[in-house]
Amino acid sequence: MMVRTLFNSSSTVLLLKTKVDLISNQNLLGKATTTRRSLKCNGRQVHGSDSSPTLKQSNDKVLQSRAPDSLCAHRFCSCGRRRLMEEIGTSSLPIPPSSASPPHLDEDYPKDVLNSIHPPRPDWYEELYAFILDKGSKAYEAEVAGFKSQIFTNLRGKDKTVLELGIGTGPNLKYYASDNGVRVFGIDPNRKMEKYAQAAAAAAGLPPENFKFIHAVGEVLPLSDASVDAVVGTLVLCSVKDINMTLKEVMRVLKPGGLFLFVEHVAAKDGTILRFAQGILDPLQQTVSDGCHLTRKTGKCISEAGFSAVDINTAFVSVACILGPHVYGIAFK
Repeated sequence: MMVRTLFNSSSTVLLLKTKVDLISNQNLLGKATTTRRSLKCNGRQVHGSDSSPTLKQSNDKVLQSRAPDSLCAHRFCSCGRRRLMEEIGTSSLPIPPSSASPPHLDEDYPKDVLNSIHPPRPDWYEELYAFILDKGSKAYEAEVAGFKSQIFTNLRGKDKTVLELGIGTGPNLKYYASDNGVRVFGIDPNRKMEKYAQAAAAAAGLPPENFKFIHAVGEVLPLSDASVDAVVGTLVLCSVKDINMTLKEVMRVLKPGGLFLFVEHVAAKDGTILRFAQGILDPLQQTVSDGCHLTRKTGKCISEAGFSAVDINTAFVSVACILGPHVYGIAFK
């Protein structure tokens, strides 16, 4: 369950097309190195890896032609002239389009798996939690709207299939679900969220047949391999039982070149008063907020999950108080 305490092909042709789309998207990433790296500049971290000589040669040419004349010449760096979000947002290059057939959905999702990872809560608790998130998160959503808009502009193109982890009451749907041809699978272990998510999908202009709420958990996703163009996760990795397993599932269901868009609250810097307070309140938070952890270093987990590149930005959401430290960005498969 996500945390919202804040109020808050088999043919050769298709295979070749997938490879072309992957190379097209990876060329936007600039130069990728053959070993893991972490560049820090003005609060942003970028991690990347590349095992393809062809991609590396191509990206070298792009970097030579576009890199600014400075010591911090990497195009991901926030102090360079070209920021990753701005580059992709203005490039008009879509994410790889979905195939004609929808992803395979496991209709016989094992309830014992769901219950073992996310034990059932009383109906009154789940209903109250969903109601509070729906009615009490307006101030938070207003403060994070700027960087949500920034990352969600990258969901462009037709016939996208999007999986949203911990969809909750659906506050993100308005940012990406209004495009033609978008199909959304909303995962949440709290079934009481469904009516709110459906209302949000309708308000965003998403046809009912293009939205499906799935009662499931992020650690075991009921979708086939390489079946979605993008995965969205906001305020969810703080409350999953196993964050590394969830990220592996994200990687599994993403198509090559697919995007993982995230906004998460994280632990404050070690040694700060805020971090000390988070440590004291963390057990209580997990109890009253459906498993929410205050002290997870979620940005680090995403960076080390095996994505080809990760663009991470930091922010402090003042209205969220003890949950104020945030990371947001995009990871590329």
